Amino acid sequence: MADLRFALQDYLHYLKVERQLADNTVVSYRRDLTAYVGWLAGRQTEPERIDQQRILDYLHALKEEGKSARTLSRHISSIRSFHQFLLRDQVLKTDPTVHLELPKLEKKLPRVLSVKEIDRVIMAAGTDTLQNIRDTAILELLYGTGMRVSELIGMDTEDLNVTMGFARVFGKGSKERIIPLGSTAVKACTEYLERVRPEFVSGSATDALFVNSRGGRLTRQSIWSLLQAVSEKAGLSRKLTPHMLRHSFATHLVENGADLRAVQEMLGHADISTTQIYTHVSRTRLKDVYSQYHPRA
Repeated sequence: MADLRFALQDYLHYLKVERQLADNTVVSYRRDLTAYVGWLAGRQTEPERIDQQRILDYLHALKEEGKSARTLSRHISSIRSFHQFLLRDQVLKTDPTVHLELPKLEKKLPRVLSVKEIDRVIMAAGTDTLQNIRDTAILELLYGTGMRVSELIGMDTEDLNVTMGFARVFGKGSKERIIPLGSTAVKACTEYLERVRPEFVSGSATDALFVNSRGGRLTRQSIWSLLQAVSEKAGLSRKLTPHMLRHSFATHLVENGADLRAVQEMLGHADISTTQIYTHVSRTRLKDVYSQYHPRA
C-alpha cells in the first residue's frame, strides 16, 4: 500500500497547489482519504485489486459506525475524486468509482434568524468599548454581506472600501468577488477603522482588517466566541453560528424580492441550484406566517 499512500500525498498537493482549494477543504480530503487508504491497508488490498465491491464494503463499515448519509456522501465524493486522479496519473488503469452512486440526502433548510433577532444580536454587541465597536462592525459585515467567516478573517484593510461602499473577498478556490455594503455596515466599519484599529495595531505592522487588542489577526475561534457571547446576551433560544448570519442575509434578500442571480453572485455560489434553497426557505416562512395569522389556517 506504500504506492497508494505516496499517491495520496501527491493528490493532496495537487488539491492545494493546482486546484488552490481552501486549507479546510484539503484537510477534509486528507482526513477522509487517510481513513480510506488505512482501511485498505488493514485488509492488505493492493491498489490493482480495488474494485467497486471493496469500496462498498468500506462504506458499509462506515455506516456500521453510525456515519450519516451526508457523511457517507462526502466520503464517496472524496474517494471518487481520488480515483479519478489515480487514473489520470496512471497509478491505476481503471476507476472503480465510475458507477458508484451517492446516497439520497434529505434537504435540510438552513436555519435563519428573523430581522428582529438580527437587531437584538447587533444591539447586544454594543459600542461602549473599543472591542464592542469592533464586534459590532464584524456582525454588521457578516450579516450585511453574507460572507463566510473564513473570508472575513482573511480580509486586509485594502479589501474594504467604505468610501465606495464595497468589500472584496476571496472565496473557495481563491475566487475574488465584490460585495456591496449597506449604510449601517459602512457606518460601523468606518467607526472601527477610525477609532479602534489604530489603537489595536499601535506598534505592530499588519495588513489584517480585523485584529485583536494586541494587533494580531482574528481567528475563526475568535469569531465563534464573539457570536456565542452576543447570542447569550441577546437571549437567543438557539446557538448562533457564522453560517446562520450568511443564511439570514440571503433569505432576507430573497424575501424582499432580490434577483436570485444577484444573490448567487454575492454569496459566491458556483451553481445557481445552491442558491435556490433560499426560495424554499422563503416559502416555508410565508407558510408559517399564514398558519399563525390567518383565521382559517
